[in-house]
Amino acid sequence: MSYLLKTRRKIFIFLFGVLITSCEPKKESLFNGKNLDGWKAYGTEKWYVQDGELICESGPDAQYGYLATETFYDNFVLTIDFKQEANGNSGVFFRSTIDGTKISGWQVEVAPPENNTGGIYESYGRGWLIKPEPYKDRALKMGEWNTMKIRVEGPVVTTWLNDIEMIQLSDNKIAEGKGSIALQIHDGGGIKVKWRNIYIQQL
Repeated sequence: MSYLLKTRRKIFIFLFGVLITSCEPKKESLFNGKNLDGWKAYGTEKWYVQDGELICESGPDAQYGYLATETFYDNFVLTIDFKQEANGNSGVFFRSTIDGTKISGWQVEVAPPENNTGGIYESYGRGWLIKPEPYKDRALKMGEWNTMKIRVEGPVVTTWLNDIEMIQLSDNKIAEGKGSIALQIHDGGGIKVKWRNIYIQQL
């Protein structure tokens, strides 16, 4: 191969790489590690930042509480780390709206072992839409950091826990949903969950 052809080939490969990179969805952070800018709290439960981590904790009322993005997100890939301390019953909502502490939308479950982490629950609606196969529960590391990945595109939702695919669901009602991403504190008291590395890629 001549020097000219080799040079042209290198230029083509370089430009092709630039084009592919520029077409990839940009990843943005939803949590700055310092405060709750970009989020809104609902209810009386505790949401605060400590040592670069976002922490949710039951308050004296021991009721449901939510922390939701001020921005709505339709199609996206969300990655988020969580660590459950005490009772870790929580969740990550998508395409959701909140009135007081009543939420409409869909939750990716975050819960203690044997409680369907990674499954999809429709609040104030149809209830459980899909639960992971029981054997997949071993992917959950209670009391340690876990990484949840959630992909929402049109009617299709796929979740992964620590790189293990938990569920995939196609649902026409989800396809029509609009709203924010929200973290939950379940009612009942005694709940504490830490969150970090919250990133989203819009599709």
